[in-house]
Amino acid sequence: MTHRMHTTHDLNKQIRTLSIAISASLLIASAGGCKAVQKHRAEKAAQREADQLQAMQSDRSQEIQDPAIQNTTDQEPSEWIQTRRPRTGAENAQSDSQQSESLDQVVMEIIDERPSTNDDGRQQSANQQANQEANQSNRGAEPMIDLPSRMTREEESLSKAVDLYASGDLESALRELERAIAINPRFTRAYIESGDIYMELAEYDKAERQFAAAVRNEPRNFMAQYRHASVLHKLGSLEESKRAYLRALSIRPTDFDANLGLSIVQLESGLPEQAISYAQRAVRADPPSGRARMHLGNVYAAMDQHEDAIVEYQQAADMLETPGTGLLLNLADSLNQLQRYAEMVGTLEQLVLIEPDSVAYERLGSGYFRLRRYDDALSAFNSSVDLDPNHYPGLNGIAVCELNNYLWNGKTDGSARERAVDAMRRSLRIERQQPKIIELLRRYNQAAGSEQ
Repeated sequence: MTHRMHTTHDLNKQIRTLSIAISASLLIASAGGCKAVQKHRAEKAAQREADQLQAMQSDRSQEIQDPAIQNTTDQEPSEWIQTRRPRTGAENAQSDSQQSESLDQVVMEIIDERPSTNDDGRQQSANQQANQEANQSNRGAEPMIDLPSRMTREEESLSKAVDLYASGDLESALRELERAIAINPRFTRAYIESGDIYMELAEYDKAERQFAAAVRNEPRNFMAQYRHASVLHKLGSLEESKRAYLRALSIRPTDFDANLGLSIVQLESGLPEQAISYAQRAVRADPPSGRARMHLGNVYAAMDQHEDAIVEYQQAADMLETPGTGLLLNLADSLNQLQRYAEMVGTLEQLVLIEPDSVAYERLGSGYFRLRRYDDALSAFNSSVDLDPNHYPGLNGIAVCELNNYLWNGKTDGSARERAVDAMRRSLRIERQQPKIIELLRRYNQAAGSEQ
């Protein structure tokens, strides 16, 4: 009896050993017991195989997107499945040389669903845990993906404020920014955004307070320093604006806007010699900028370097879509200083066609007068006063033209002298500090004996 049991035990052991090499259908047949069970087990095994292969294909499609493991997917399909499938307890006990198996062996192990003992179940659970740990260890070499962190409450309020600002609801945007600041009083971006809105509303005092708070929070924040300098300039605090611009430039020395802004403040302070270097830096930072070229021309003109000024003005006119009144007037002034009167008149004739202006007509009248086109000059001065009755230089031009007519006619045209006197009186009512006009009025206030 004992001999028979040993024989049976050996035979079973041989069968289990040989079962690895036989086909899947024979394994199912030996474990099934009857045709119905065999059929059921075969269907279940086929379904299991399909699900497992689909899962492995899904794993492979994900890994192809990961550059850290693309080399693995370049293997043959059988090799890839072997390296990615879960390992059984028997495989863990095998040597490294026995871990590479054929695709048939893998599939046979997948569809072999014979019930295991409790010990085998515990062993499989342990193997699965070991496999999970190994997979996690392998994934440690893969590149990490930084997922966006959730916005803080103050960032949410800032985001809402930006949307409200874009929709034109500035008041609601300001309320959201106030909420963000209440949550985090050191939230610099909220101060800058609210300052920008106050700038748009022309509430410069409030804007200055917001930008000043941003500067206190982050002294090395360029945008905070630059915005603070800009609003101080708007408020007329030129010295404080200079210091703020210099702090901004200490952070970004080549910034276009900061260099241009500081140069403008220096020029308005009557310091063109200090403005020139910053104006030149702005032009170097953005050579096609017509605005920077125009300002550099203004600096040259203030330094009486009118040849250089004209070059910059002409370049600015070419770069700007529509040369503005200021640019053409300044160009005309520099041409006037160089006694290039014909070019001056041509520039101003172009200007009054584009944008009729009292100042432009007054300067045009001055150009005509220097070219001895006296009738055209008087007509231009009258147009200037028609556009702006309070533009006293235009009144002075009328007075000079009428006095010339009076003198050229031998002081016989009394009506010309009266028109000149009337123009001078109107001019002095607007601006009393005009010594030359006062002297002319004193000389020609009374009628000459030769008048008709």
